[in-house]
Amino acid sequence: MPVPLIGVVRRLSKLHRQGHTIALLQALEELLGEFDSKNDIDIIAGSKSVKQLEKKLLKLESHLADLGSSVDTKLEGITKKLELIERAISTISSANVSGRLGNNKPRSKAYPYQQTQVELQPRTNESLAPRLGITPQGLIAERENKSAKEFLSWSRNRDPMSVGWEWKPSDGLYHPQR
Repeated sequence: MPVPLIGVVRRLSKLHRQGHTIALLQALEELLGEFDSKNDIDIIAGSKSVKQLEKKLLKLESHLADLGSSVDTKLEGITKKLELIERAISTISSANVSGRLGNNKPRSKAYPYQQTQVELQPRTNESLAPRLGITPQGLIAERENKSAKEFLSWSRNRDPMSVGWEWKPSDGLYHPQR
């Protein structure tokens, strides 16, 4: 409530509580008369004030429309950039899940003591040769030309996990030796 009206409203409220309806109506007429006399507003439809207000309103509306379209354009640009980022993240995530990034080598974990050790099983010529980077025939030739100790050392140097392999003629398989 405007500060100048507080006193008047209190006076009107007191008159109303005391049952002075006629006095209340007169006081209201006085208040409205004072209010109208201080405010010179021309509200006729074609008046200069109304036309100025209409111009300002139209200007404000067009400004808001321009803002809305530029916001829409900016939002579309942001949406496109977010889509690109999401695609990049999914590509990186899928590369991480498969354990390969760029160099096609498995990623090692930061805490090797948390890695579960895979128990290596005995292997045939055909399954061990690729692991050692040699052909099955080359593997047989190396095994036959070296002593058991030399073959173990040679295979350990070629194995990606530095595991030595020992040939057991009883089952015809190479057994891992840590």
